[in-house]
Amino acid sequence: MTTKTTYIHPTAVVDEGCEIGAGTRIWHFSHLMPGCVLGEDCNIGQNVVVSPNVVLGRNVKVQNNVSIYTGVTCEDDVFLGPSMVFTNVINPRSAVNRRDQYTSTPVGRGASIGANATIVCGNPIGAFALIGAGAVVTRPVPAYALVVGNPARQTGWVSEYGHRLQFNAEGRATCPETGQEYQLEQNQVRRIS
Repeated sequence: MTTKTTYIHPTAVVDEGCEIGAGTRIWHFSHLMPGCVLGEDCNIGQNVVVSPNVVLGRNVKVQNNVSIYTGVTCEDDVFLGPSMVFTNVINPRSAVNRRDQYTSTPVGRGASIGANATIVCGNPIGAFALIGAGAVVTRPVPAYALVVGNPARQTGWVSEYGHRLQFNAEGRATCPETGQEYQLEQNQVRRIS
């Protein structure tokens, strides 16, 4: 039986007190701060900062130049695109210390956040949601929602494989790649097969 090994590039800084799952890879010039938790098989790109107490689930992919601030949690299989941004204070001021006022931002399983998107803290991202490149999220995003723009607006629904869903009169849709079926009821989507 082969054991998965963790890889940490020599230029990365990993502070004491981090938990790093087997098979995780941490690339050039990244910094993991005390108390952060990374699940198995994560990929942390170049120049990434993971702040204290951030929790990343299994198989989270973080592209280059992303800072994940205290208050953010990502469930399994989340994708964070290049240079996307999380905030963690609603009303930051240089002269006012608000370190005890960080706002949490949970990101649901399988969600993808596109390049250069901004997620304003306190707005949960639902499972399998797809946030378009450059979007500015200022309100909660439902599971399976497709949101784009500034401010981000929902323009549709997507499957777990990221394909746009077309619902029929009965509120049913099928993913063209997998054949998985979805149901839309009361402005919420769930997978039914």
